[in-house]
Amino acid sequence: MLNFLNFFKKDKVWDFQGGIHPPEMKTQSNGTPLSELPLPHRFIIPLKQHIGHEGEICVSPGDKVLRGQPLTFGNGRMLPVHAPTSGVIEEIGQHMTAHPSGLSELCIFMTPDGEDRWMPLNPLPDYRQHERAEIVQRIHDAGVAGLGGAGFPTATKLKGGLRGVNTLIINAAECEPYITADDRLMQDCATEVLEGCRILAWVLQAERVLIGIEDNKPEAIAALKKALGNERDLQIRVIPTKYPSGGARQLTKILTGMEVPHGGRSTDIGVLMQNVGTAWAVKRAIINGEPITERVVTLTGEAIAQPRNVWCRLGTPISHLLHQVGFRPAPRQMVIMGGPLMGFTLSSLDVPVVKMTNCLLAPSSREMGDNSEEQSCIRCSACADACPAKLLPQQLYWYSQGGDHDKARAHHIDDCIECGACAYVCPSNIPLVQYYRQEKAELRAIDLEAKRTLEAKARFEARQARLEREKLAREARHVEAKQRVARSDNAELAAAKARIKAKQDTETDDAVLEAQREARHAQARLRQAETQAETQALSRQADDPRKAAVEAAIARAKAKKAVASDAPAGKPVTAEPTEAAAEDPRKAAVAAAIARAKAKKAAVSDAPAEKPVTAEPAEAVAEDPRKAAVAAAIARAKAKKAVASDAPAEKSVDAEPAEAAAEDPRKAAVAAAIARAKAKKAAVRQNAGEAATDEAVREAEQEVRATAEMATRARANVEQAEQAEEQANNAHSEPEQAPELNQPEDARKAAIAAAIARAKARKAQSTSTFEE
Repeated sequence: MLNFLNFFKKDKVWDFQGGIHPPEMKTQSNGTPLSELPLPHRFIIPLKQHIGHEGEICVSPGDKVLRGQPLTFGNGRMLPVHAPTSGVIEEIGQHMTAHPSGLSELCIFMTPDGEDRWMPLNPLPDYRQHERAEIVQRIHDAGVAGLGGAGFPTATKLKGGLRGVNTLIINAAECEPYITADDRLMQDCATEVLEGCRILAWVLQAERVLIGIEDNKPEAIAALKKALGNERDLQIRVIPTKYPSGGARQLTKILTGMEVPHGGRSTDIGVLMQNVGTAWAVKRAIINGEPITERVVTLTGEAIAQPRNVWCRLGTPISHLLHQVGFRPAPRQMVIMGGPLMGFTLSSLDVPVVKMTNCLLAPSSREMGDNSEEQSCIRCSACADACPAKLLPQQLYWYSQGGDHDKARAHHIDDCIECGACAYVCPSNIPLVQYYRQEKAELRAIDLEAKRTLEAKARFEARQARLEREKLAREARHVEAKQRVARSDNAELAAAKARIKAKQDTETDDAVLEAQREARHAQARLRQAETQAETQALSRQADDPRKAAVEAAIARAKAKKAVASDAPAGKPVTAEPTEAAAEDPRKAAVAAAIARAKAKKAAVSDAPAEKPVTAEPAEAVAEDPRKAAVAAAIARAKAKKAVASDAPAEKSVDAEPAEAAAEDPRKAAVAAAIARAKAKKAAVRQNAGEAATDEAVREAEQEVRATAEMATRARANVEQAEQAEEQANNAHSEPEQAPELNQPEDARKAAIAAAIARAKARKAQSTSTFEE
């Protein structure tokens, strides 16, 4: 009894709300076995034959390809397409495709060579020995997509259901009128269909596999049960015929009793659905290693002479197919791709067959019924009763027609499966599905624009943030640069100060070194002078008057040092009587200098202004050598003037002996002073250990300067005397000058007297120097 209840529980089916029962019209094509058609003269292969993005082209015009060779490649929802036969690639360009819009898409044009040779295949009969991810990748590489009409990539759907799926549903309902492609496939290829179902179940690790098939396909049900045999891994569920029982949500409700939540997917409740044609394609891709290059297409309708199901290569032009089955077009003939309820009318018969093409319907005018014009809605609610998605088609129609997108979205227009049941039962002939499709397209456009707006806003905000970061980074770099410059300036300033200080230290060191060097040189010279003084003979020192002068200067320096040590600190040293001077050599030298100055002053004051200075007697010259030098200079000037006034030719000869006879007394005096200074300096160097050495040197230098100043004054006095004499000569009359001009002998005598005076003066100066 328990087993009996389990049997009924296992085979239990549920029902869904709504639905219709249109005429099936399946017997036109399901009674004929699948057949092959001749290849067309040219294939048109669209790059996009599924829901998703087109792949990347991997061939070029002129390439020779084999059947099954990939023409594009890609990952995810970028499914590849393959060559339907062997041949040559003609070109790649735009062409109209099977789409309600009739727009052109990128296609590959291929010319078959008639050989129909396959590329090398890689079958996997022992697929259970490989990883499930590898099997999924093979399904993707084979380009398998949903062959029930949706065209969703099978590999992508399998990846999304690898976890959490416990029920696999194989959709074999094929509820659309006229379409018998799945029915005929199950009849002729039941074993391959079941093997494909097992592969999908193994990949998903599903606990159960349910094959849902309507009861209007008894031959297909029998073929599946025969192929299944005694196996219980797959369950065949026969369901009542009702449209649209082949919808994913509706079939899930019928077989499991569960409903897919609003806005969700069937995987949310642990269910995954695949089409029976997809299961067959998976088997061929894994077991045989063949990519999808063909599919079963139903050719039906009263305009076709031989309606049937055929194996159709992908890319075959529809005009070629219809021509092979005896298509007889009538006036205003239409050709529908898909069923009469969910299909669309083709705008051209030159479009190619794609993976989603399951039926080509060429109905007659009688089959299409009365094409009445659209009328106003009478609010009969028949559309709401027929809607299998539990929607309000009348409200959606109003919102779609009025452009109220928010209300249409609020009434879940996205849940509409576009089955056409509402339009089929509408008494006003309102094409409700067309309004819903248009509204969905507008909503997708709005969503796309909103998405682009959000992306643009995000990009703008990212740009603003980036600009702000760059601004802050620039400011930070600016501040860092300023700090670096400040640090550099401080470092450069410190370095400059250090260089200046080093330079000053170097200069100071150089000055110190130079002073030390000069001191060492002075000490060396002093030691050399001492050595020379010690080595020279005493007799030579006594004979040399210069050394005698040096010894006299040394004696005077010692006398000054003695006086300085005896004198009080604040009391100046004054002239003392003659007795003290005789005792102190320094004071004696000072007294002698004072006496010479007084004698010079008395001589200048006694001489008359108009009387030229003449040579003084030898006694006066001996007393004052400087005065004798001045007198000699005056006499020499008078002699020159007298010789110039006579202007004899032999003047220079007469004057020459006198000039050569004696040297200039001024130069002699200066030379004598310099000699005395050098003698004093040498004496000082000989007494380097005494403190009065520098004072003796300074005294000698002062004496030299004083002698030079006296010589300068003497020259000035001589010039003044010459000017006065010239003025006096100019003032005399001509008779007074005549006797002088006529007496050249007197001039010669005057020159001789001047020379004698100069010699006496030089001798007297030498005598006074020795005395000092």
